[in-house]
Amino acid sequence: MKFDQSRWKHRIQTFLNQFKNKEVTKKMRITYQILWNLGLILIIVLVLGTTFAGGVGAGYFASLVKDEPVRPYEEMKKDIYNYEETSELYFANHVYLGKLYNDIEREEVKLENISPHLIDAVIATEDQYFYEHEGVVPKAILRALLQEVTNSSVQTGGSTLTQQLIKNQILTNEVSFERKAKEILLALRLEKFFSKEEILEAYLNVSTFGRNSSGRNIAGVQSAAKGIFGVNANELSLPQAAFIAGLPQSPFGYTPYTNKGEIKKQEYLEPGLTRMKTVLHRMYEDEKITKEQYDHAVGYDITKDFITIHENPVDEYPWVTFEIEERAIDVMSVVLAKKDGYTEEDLQKNKALKKRYLTLADRDIRQNGYKIHSTINKDIYDAFQKVVADYSYYGSDRTKKEVDPETKETKLVPEPVETGAMLIENKTGRIISFVGGRNYHREQLNHATKAIRPNGSTMKPLLVYAPAFELGTLSPGSILPDVPLKLDPAAPNKIWPRNYGGGYHGLVTAREALKKSYNIPTVKAYIDILDQRPAQYLEKMGFSSLTEADFTSRSTSLGGLTNGVTVEENTNAFGTFANNGQFIDAYMIEKITDKEGSIIYQHEVKPVDVFSPQTAYLTYDVMRDVINSGTATSLKSRLKFNSDWAGKTGTGQDYKDVWFVATNPNVSFGTWMGYDTPKPIERSYKGMSYSVRNINLWAQLMNAAYNIAPELVDPSENLPRPSGIVSRSFCAITGLAPTKECSDAGLVRTDLFNEKFVPKQGNGKNLGKERFITIGGTKYLALDSTPEEFVETGFVLNTDTIQKFFGISTDPSTLKINNSSLNSALSATRVMKDNGKEPTTFNVTTSGNTISWGNHPEPDIIGYRIFRDGVKIATIKAGGSLTYKGDNGSYYITAVDIAGNESAPSNEVVIGQTEPPIDVPEEQPLPQESSPTQPEPETVADPEQNQ
Repeated sequence: MKFDQSRWKHRIQTFLNQFKNKEVTKKMRITYQILWNLGLILIIVLVLGTTFAGGVGAGYFASLVKDEPVRPYEEMKKDIYNYEETSELYFANHVYLGKLYNDIEREEVKLENISPHLIDAVIATEDQYFYEHEGVVPKAILRALLQEVTNSSVQTGGSTLTQQLIKNQILTNEVSFERKAKEILLALRLEKFFSKEEILEAYLNVSTFGRNSSGRNIAGVQSAAKGIFGVNANELSLPQAAFIAGLPQSPFGYTPYTNKGEIKKQEYLEPGLTRMKTVLHRMYEDEKITKEQYDHAVGYDITKDFITIHENPVDEYPWVTFEIEERAIDVMSVVLAKKDGYTEEDLQKNKALKKRYLTLADRDIRQNGYKIHSTINKDIYDAFQKVVADYSYYGSDRTKKEVDPETKETKLVPEPVETGAMLIENKTGRIISFVGGRNYHREQLNHATKAIRPNGSTMKPLLVYAPAFELGTLSPGSILPDVPLKLDPAAPNKIWPRNYGGGYHGLVTAREALKKSYNIPTVKAYIDILDQRPAQYLEKMGFSSLTEADFTSRSTSLGGLTNGVTVEENTNAFGTFANNGQFIDAYMIEKITDKEGSIIYQHEVKPVDVFSPQTAYLTYDVMRDVINSGTATSLKSRLKFNSDWAGKTGTGQDYKDVWFVATNPNVSFGTWMGYDTPKPIERSYKGMSYSVRNINLWAQLMNAAYNIAPELVDPSENLPRPSGIVSRSFCAITGLAPTKECSDAGLVRTDLFNEKFVPKQGNGKNLGKERFITIGGTKYLALDSTPEEFVETGFVLNTDTIQKFFGISTDPSTLKINNSSLNSALSATRVMKDNGKEPTTFNVTTSGNTISWGNHPEPDIIGYRIFRDGVKIATIKAGGSLTYKGDNGSYYITAVDIAGNESAPSNEVVIGQTEPPIDVPEEQPLPQESSPTQPEPETVADPEQNQ
C-alpha cells in the first residue's frame, strides 16, 4: 500500500490547530497541571515511603545493636588476635615431643610465610571483592537476606572475610538478625582500624580446617598445611592450596581424615575433591592462575599427598604428655597469680583462689602457643619403657571385682602387678625419667607421680635414723635392743612390733639395725624422739599426704602411713642425703617461652635445709651397708657398673608394696611394685623373692640409663666426707666409750660419729666380771654366800643396766651381741632373791644304777649335792639333768638355795649289795696266806662325766 503523505500532513495540521482554540488550550493546561501535581504527589509519597522505610530499617538496626559497646582499637585488636594457638612440648635438650593436647590444634603463621596460591584461593572463594569493600558488600547482604526470606534453596552467603573474622573472634555462630547486625557494625569498624593484610592474616590463622592426620581438630592454615600435607604453609603447591582453601565451607565434611586419623574411603573424599575443583575454577575466572595451571591442578591426584603420620604425642607418650601438661598448668598458675599481686603461699592457703588460677593457666597454655621445655631425657625414657615391657618377673596376675559400665554386672577381671619408677638428678632436682606403669591403655594412673602407697621400711632412714642422728639420740654405733618388747600403747600386753621373718637378735648397733631392717630397734629408737615430732622432717622433704595421725603413730616409723607417698616423693627425699642434708624439690618443667622466644617461666632451684651435712653423711654411710652386706646385697651382682650407692629396701604390710630406693652422688632412683588394688604380692616367683624381683627391675632400668648417660648415673667420685665426722671406739654392750672391763671382754667396736655426739665415758660398773648362776639358760647374779661350786664367772649386763641404757624391762637372757663370737662370754643376768628359809627335803628313786628326782618346788634352788655313804661325791646345777648314775653304795641328795642353805638329806637309796665287815679276834692273828689285800682309796666321781 502506497503511503499518502499529503493526507497525513493534513491530519497533523488539523490536530495542531485545535491548540489555537482557546477552549481547547484551557482544557489541556488543566489536564497538564493535574498530571503534574499527581506526579509530584507520587514522588513525594515515594520519597517519604523510602525515607520511612529507611528510618524504620535504621531504627530496627539500631535496636539490634543498642547493647553492643563501642569497641576501641586496643580492645578489638586483643579480640581479633586472641586466637588459640596450641603450645608445643619438648623433652630435655630441645628435643621436640609434640603439640599439647587440645580440642583444636593451631599454630600461628605470618602472612609473608603463607603461599600466595593459598591467599589467592581463599579470596577467590570466600570474598572476591575483599580488597575493594569496606567490610561489607551491601548487594551480597541484600541477596542473602532475600534468599533467607524466600527460603531459597540456593544460599550464597553474604559475609565478607572481615565479617567471618568478627563472627569467629568476637561474636558467636548464633543465627539471628541481631548477631548479623552486630557483625556488620563491627566489620565496618574493624576495617577502619586494621589494614587488609592484618585482617587477612588473622582470618587465615583462626579459620577451622577439619581434622589432621592424628584425628585432632585443626585451625589456621599452618596447622592445616602440616597436619594434612606435612609441609609448612609457604610450601603448599597449587592443588594443595586449593584443597585447603575449600575446607572452611564445611570443615568436617571436606576433611580427608576420620576422628581416628585414618584417611576416609574414596566415596567420602569426593565432596572435598569436588570443592577443590570449584576453588580452582574461581581462581581461573579471577585470573589468579593460567589455563595451563588450572588444567594441571584439576587433573592432579591430591589424595597421594595426604600424610598418614600420627604426630599426637598422647599416642606414643601419654604419661609424659599429660604429666608435662599438668605441671605446666601448675607453674603458670603461680606466674599469673604473681602478676595479679598474689604469692604462691596465697594460692596454697586459699583453695578457691588456687582453683581460679589453675583454670586461667589451663586456658593460657592452650591459647598462647608456648614452648614448654621439660627435663625428661627422651632416650632414657624410651629405654625405660622397653625394659618395663620386656621384664618377666613381676609375678602372677590376680583378680579383682569390676562393675561392667553397660550391664552393671559385677565381674572378675585380671589385675597384673604394676610398677612405678623415678630417676632424679640430686643437685638440681631435674626428673630425668620415670616409669608411669606397664600399659597406659590398660591403666592410666601414673604410678610414679600419682599413686600414693605406704613406703614400708624405706621410711626408716628418713623418719627415724637420720632425725635421731640429727638430734643426738643415736649414732651408727649406738646400741639398740632387738628383743621381745611390748611397744604398742593400744595393746600393752601384746608383743609388738615383730621383725619380718621373725626372730630376735639381741643387742645390735643402729647401723646393724638399719642394714638388716630390724623393726624392733627402729620403733624403740623412734619412741625416744617421738615427742619432737620427727615427721616434720618428712614435710621438709616434700611428703605431701601426711595426716596428724602420721605425726603421732608409732607405726609411721615402719612406713605405716595413713595415706602413703608417691615414688617421686620417696625417691626425691633420699636425694637429701647426697645433697649434704639439703632437700631439692624435683621438677619437670625447665622453662616456658612465648612465640617470640621470651622466657615466661624459668625453674629456680630452692634448697631446703633439713639435716646437717654430718647427719646426711652418716645416714648415707649406713645405707651403703644395706647394699654391701644388708637386705639389698643382690643388687651388686646385677649392676653392670660400680658406683657409690646407698639405699634402702622396703616392704609394706602383708607384702602389699615392695620398694627399693637408692642414691649416689649424682642421682636418686626408686622403684615400686604392687597391685593397684592392694593385695599381697607373691613371696616367690620364678625362683626370685618379691624383694629381689624389684631390685632386679631396679638394676635393669639403671643399666639401661647407664648405657645412654654413664657420666650422669655413675659419678667418678664417692660422696665426700664432710668435716665434723670422726671415728671412735665404743663398747658393743653399752654404746659408751670402752672401759677396761669392756676391752678385757673383747667388746670394743669402732664406727663413725658426729664429733658433737661421740661416745660418753663409761664408769666400769656397767659391765664387768661377775659371779652368776644359771638355771635353765637364765642367768642370775650370785650372792656372797652362794656356794662356789654352783657359780660361774663372766661379763655381766644386769637388769638395772638394761633399764638404764635401753629404757625397757625385758628378759636379760634374750640380750646378746648380734653376730658375735663373744656371746658365750656375755652374761645378761637377773637378780634372784633368797626366800629366807632352808629348802625342804625331797624323795629320790633308783632304777638299776640310776638315781632320779624331780625339780625342787622352791624357786631359789640353784643345784643339788650327791652323797654316797655319807661323803659328797658330785654337784648338779639346777636346770641340768636330774639323774645320777652311781656305783654300789648308799646314796642321798640335798638341795641348795642361792644363799647357800642346804636341805635335809633325801631318803637313802642303795645301789648294789653291801658286805658286812669280818669280825676278827684281836688276840688271834690271821694266817698270812688268808690275809686280804689292802683296799684302794675311795675316789669321788667327776661331776662333768656323771652328767
